[in-house]
Amino acid sequence: MRIAFVTETWKPSVNGVVTRIASTVDELVAAGHEVLVIAPSLGAADAAVERQRGVTLRRVPSFRVKWVYGGQPWGWPLPRVRRMLADFRPDLVHVVSPFTLGIAGVRAARRLRLPLVTSFHTDIAAYAGSYHLAWSRPIIWRMLRALHNAGRLNLVTSRHSATLLAAHGIPDSLLWRRGVDVERFGAVARDRPAKAVPTALYVGRLAHEKNISSLVPLARSGRVHLKLVGDGPDRLRLEDEFAGTGTEFAGTLTGQALVDAYAAADVFVFTSTTETLGLVLIEALASGLPIAAVESPASRELLGPLDGIARLVRADRPGDFVAAVDGLLAGGTPAELGHRARAEAAGWSWATATEELLGYYARTLAPQAAPAAGAPASLLPQ
Repeated sequence: MRIAFVTETWKPSVNGVVTRIASTVDELVAAGHEVLVIAPSLGAADAAVERQRGVTLRRVPSFRVKWVYGGQPWGWPLPRVRRMLADFRPDLVHVVSPFTLGIAGVRAARRLRLPLVTSFHTDIAAYAGSYHLAWSRPIIWRMLRALHNAGRLNLVTSRHSATLLAAHGIPDSLLWRRGVDVERFGAVARDRPAKAVPTALYVGRLAHEKNISSLVPLARSGRVHLKLVGDGPDRLRLEDEFAGTGTEFAGTLTGQALVDAYAAADVFVFTSTTETLGLVLIEALASGLPIAAVESPASRELLGPLDGIARLVRADRPGDFVAAVDGLLAGGTPAELGHRARAEAAGWSWATATEELLGYYARTLAPQAAPAAGAPASLLPQ
């Protein structure tokens, strides 16, 4: 099969969406499929992406708004996207978290009469409030409604996302199961003795919408050594806020360095209330870490049933992180906690998730599959 992805973010950017799509592409190529990825240009950073056999990468000029989402590049919705798709001649187009570049991807697929799948990974409307753009939420949802309703199938990565989209006029989304590199993260050995001062690990962007300031009471408690892995526009402010607490700012880590960071930790802490899933939560479980997380629909869905290896903290009571971490670490030895956490993640491989995705693609390609109703091209942003 020839599959074209149009995505708002791609390597060398580091985030959950890139991890998911890149892992999916790896699985698709390994299974013999050919893949096109159309993504925004990152300028000089484009050269950092290695060529991959079976993958054609095309970049589209991008723009940045410095004070929005850390200056993330957004692809211009240019007509050239249609030419890129026409040249590749895909069997199917998958537009990932359509927003700006996604406009061009959706319109091109419709005009070329190519089967179209969309998927929802980022709650852009929720993030808008963190950048003084709450007034734009109705406009954003109107755009998202037109884009996600334009395909034959729309996929989500959590039941919470399906409910959220349905509430905004995007019904009948299908669940695309979670995935993680179980072998890589699950190779962590946790038979070592407990530390005098355990390490609490955070992995993610250092940005306002991630609510990282809620970890200040935990850092000041002296009960743990807090390690923050990641970078972003809020780093300097957070360094000032956590000054004197011994908090370690490790910067962005990938590959084996990221696996090693999970391996060296004793408990994982998660602070965001705006995630659609929280891929790092799955990586933490696969690494054998108990998790203390701020309560949100996404964290309740994933962690709520995991008694003994996960605790939820109310967003308005960040001081409760201290008791949550203490309670988790007192619940067993590192080996015991690790075994229970890894058991939860055991079935979440990228191979299984991609097999399910291919089933959705087959459904989209079926002769009886009809384009989604109620989303004519005239409704899509020009």
